[in-house]
This record gives sequence, C-alpha cells and structure tokens, in this order.
Amino acid sequence: MQSINMELAQYSELFMLIAAFIYTAAFMLFAVDMIRSSATIRRVEDELAAENAAERELVGAESSTGAAAGAGTGAGADQPVAAAPADELVDDGMAYLGTPRPFANVAVALTILAVAAHTFAVAARGIAANRVPWANMYEFLATGALVVAAVYLLVLTRKDVRFLGTFALGLVVTMMAAATIGFPTPLAHVQPALQTPWIAIHVSLAVLAISLFTLTFAMNVLQLIQHRRELAQAAGETTRRSGWQFLRLVPSATSLENWAYRMNAVGFVFWTLGPLITGAIWAEEAWGRYWGWDVKEVWTFVIWVVYAGYLHARATRGWTGNRAAWLSIIGYGCIIFNYAVVNIYFPGLHSYAGLPE
Repeated sequence: MQSINMELAQYSELFMLIAAFIYTAAFMLFAVDMIRSSATIRRVEDELAAENAAERELVGAESSTGAAAGAGTGAGADQPVAAAPADELVDDGMAYLGTPRPFANVAVALTILAVAAHTFAVAARGIAANRVPWANMYEFLATGALVVAAVYLLVLTRKDVRFLGTFALGLVVTMMAAATIGFPTPLAHVQPALQTPWIAIHVSLAVLAISLFTLTFAMNVLQLIQHRRELAQAAGETTRRSGWQFLRLVPSATSLENWAYRMNAVGFVFWTLGPLITGAIWAEEAWGRYWGWDVKEVWTFVIWVVYAGYLHARATRGWTGNRAAWLSIIGYGCIIFNYAVVNIYFPGLHSYAGLPE
C-alpha cells in the first residue's frame, strides 16, 4: 500500500478552507443582490404609483374643466393612465434579459473562483491518498458541495438562475461547514471493502443525483413562496403585502415547478443507477447478496420510492402545484435524514466510520 502524501494533504485542507471562505463571500453578495433588487423594485413601484396618482389628478382636473366649458367629452378624459413598465424582470424560460445585477455577477465570478479552488482541494486529497476522495462523511460532503456548485454554474451557462444563488450557495456553505466542523477526518487509507472500483461509480452517481435534488429543493421552496405571492396578487392585495419584492426577479411558480420536474427526472435516473443498481452489484461482490434489508439500503429504497411517486403522480395523476412541490421536498428531507441521521445513529453494514454509502 502506497504511503500518504501528507504535504499534498495539507494543501488540500488549505484550499478547502479558501474555497469555503470564497463561497461565503459569494453567498453574501447574492444576498445583497436580493436585498438591493427588492429595494430597487420597491422604489420604482413607489415612483410609478406617484406618477399614476399625479396623472389621475391631472385627468380629473382636465375633465372638470372640459365639463364646465360644455365640452361634453373633455380632451383629457380618454388619456390613458400611466401603467407599469412593460419590460419583464424575469423570463419564465429563465433566459437572460440583460437586467443589470452587478452584485449577482460578482457573486457568480467568486463562485467560479471557489469551484476552481475546491476542485484542486478535492483532487489533491484523492491524489495524496491514491484513491477516490469520497470514502467518509467529510469527503462525501466536501465532494457533494463541489458538485452542487459546479452543477449550478453549468445550469447558469444556459439559464438565468441567479435568483437561486442565495439558496444554492447557502446549501453549499452549509455542507462545507458540516464537513469541516461536524466530520473532520484526517486523510487515511480505507478498509479493504472499500478498495474497489465500484466506490468511484457508486458514490459519484449518488453525488450527482443529490446535487440535482439540492437545486430542485431550492426551486420547490421558491415555488411555494412564489405561489403564495401570486395568490395574494390575484386576490387584489398590493405588491407590498403579497410578498418579497425580490420575487419579481423569480420566474412564476409554474415555471419553477416545470424546471424542478425536469431536473428531478434526471436526478432520479442517477439515483437509480447509483445507490440502487451499482449499490446492489457492489453488495453482491462484498457480501454475497444483492439485497439484505440493511438500514441504509432500506432508506436508499425509500428515497427512490418517494421520487418515483413524485414523478409518477405529476406525470399521470395531475399532481401539480404545491402538492408536487411538497412531495419533492419530502424526498429531499428523506435524503437529509439518510445521510445526517442514518449514517450516524443506525449501525449497519454501511457504517464505515462515517462512510455515506
């Protein structure tokens, strides 16, 4: 067995810390962008309301003057009242509309820098140990956070999902904090059961699935909030009372639901191929059986059933709107329970000192 390169391992830890700080800065800038966007929209709407009020007073005055002069239909009576700007703040197809968002753009640049440092940290840890760098909870969370951030940037190249930045980076920072504070693990070799090529395939597919489920979780939460705002507006409530102004930079609840459904479908494929199929093959190689009702196997199957039910109910039973969103959120809650509770408190064949598989 080759020795561990401790110097490279130290560089890995250093760059992991650097990446965490940069992610935090990007998260804060996304939050500032959200606050500033809300304030800007509120100011524009206040100015627009004042212009509308002034226009109505002018039209009323002209109508009164025209009536007193016997003009019948005054010249100003048919003038339109100033309306809200026609320019869209967001496109339901999540296309870029050119809305100036300097803080969000800087946050995206910082996220790219953080992903670069994070990639080096993860790769250096794997090279230092001569194995894949996801053999325990620390490595799994660190790699998972990297994939979530990378997938977010990948989607960002095609769709304007800057509105997800605060939520996506918030989850990334949380995962990084959980890895470094909750599961600090010195670099070491793994036990023989994990020294197999299946760990690379099995865990990488699981990480890809969870990264997509993480983004769809953020979308579904925003969908619920946006849906509540849309209902309030339909009931005639003012913009101020119907939710955060920032939500005007977020697509409609229907659009969020449609995109979350597509991403969940892809994530479901990865989950089926990873934890279930390759997991069963690996189990047969390691323990001589494909399925043994181990607690981790059971929860992996539970997660699969919840997301399968979500996809089936939405595609064939008409489960749309809030019901679909809540079912997707429940699926993500099962994932959190699986990795945060089952891994730690439930002993089983998958208890490899914090190994997430």
